[in-house]
Amino acid sequence: MSLIRKLVVLPSVAGFVLSANAFLSTAAAQPAGQPAAQPAATGADTVTKEKVIAGTMDIDFATRTNLDTSGDLKPNSPALGAKDTYKFTLSVAETTEFAGKIERQPNLFTKTLARRKQDAQLWYSIDLSLFNPRDLKVKKTVGKWVGTIPIDTASGAYDLSGGRAKESALRVKVDPAGTAPGFEDLFAGRLVGKAEKKESLAEYTFNRVIGDKTVKIVVKKSDPMRFENLVLAKGPSANYARTTVNGRLDYDYETGNWYTDGITFRYNLDGKDMEDKVSGSIKWVEDPDRKANGKGYYEFNLRFNEDKNKKSGNENAAFEKMSDEDAFFAVDNSIPCLTGRISYVDTFASNPDLPASSKVTFALDANKLTKQQIMNFFKLWMVCVGPTNDE
Repeated sequence: MSLIRKLVVLPSVAGFVLSANAFLSTAAAQPAGQPAAQPAATGADTVTKEKVIAGTMDIDFATRTNLDTSGDLKPNSPALGAKDTYKFTLSVAETTEFAGKIERQPNLFTKTLARRKQDAQLWYSIDLSLFNPRDLKVKKTVGKWVGTIPIDTASGAYDLSGGRAKESALRVKVDPAGTAPGFEDLFAGRLVGKAEKKESLAEYTFNRVIGDKTVKIVVKKSDPMRFENLVLAKGPSANYARTTVNGRLDYDYETGNWYTDGITFRYNLDGKDMEDKVSGSIKWVEDPDRKANGKGYYEFNLRFNEDKNKKSGNENAAFEKMSDEDAFFAVDNSIPCLTGRISYVDTFASNPDLPASSKVTFALDANKLTKQQIMNFFKLWMVCVGPTNDE
């Protein structure tokens, strides 16, 4: 059986400088004789930088290794209280850091009457830190991303506002510091995840237009992850706007690849309504010796507002001799894009196809992206932490 990662059910520059200086008001003044610091970037400034999202994540799939021994639950169930844990420290868009953990627990049912004994949910506890844009060696923790997402595994729906009923709303809460006011902003909307019954998965065709050429990829069993008015809370600093996401990210069970289908991010930046459309793919690549070393990686090729950055046919001559598949996955750095890798080293236990743990390294590169675009993608990826890291 293939070891691809298969899914299973279970204000301006001045404004930001003021904010950063307020958060970091205890930092020492810049020593005399040092070069002048660069001005801070706002969410609208573009960034071209390697490892603009970088760091590590350790995943412990305890629901696969800590199984029920009481006999009260359905056979092969995880033990009551067993959780998958995602621990990480990740830097994003140069001046922010997210460090903490996400825990995921599954639904559990009794063996005889199939009564639900435990509800499926995600639980977030993430420290939010800002780096002083004038001295990136200075960092201050300013708040947290916390709360619960209930999961309906029958429908695959993640209700981002559902934690309110549990008095655990998913939210970003930033404390006041210096002259910067604090704020609290809530997540909302739904992510409808993987299908529970794979028999109903349908064939789907994905298109990419390169100059005058349209290339296609046909996915035999496409499993869509849908974003339905999913709202990403603002923060960690107030210049990162509250954003609404719609569209699809589809998984191909035969290859382990992900394909975008109409993902849009809508937000208001400095009084202007903005919309970004993300197209492209995330390709799963296995090490030839994966069975022994557990290695593989996701190769990112996500393009932002590709339709507004089209080149002439002559400029796309380099793609003309490629096969449709090669052209579909080809990286074009002449347009705004997010590229790079998320790499895995998986450790397997009793099941040779399902990792018991994973060590994950993020190394994603930005080409002519705004900091808002980078932040939006990162937040969405963290909301999808379960489906995107399952086998």
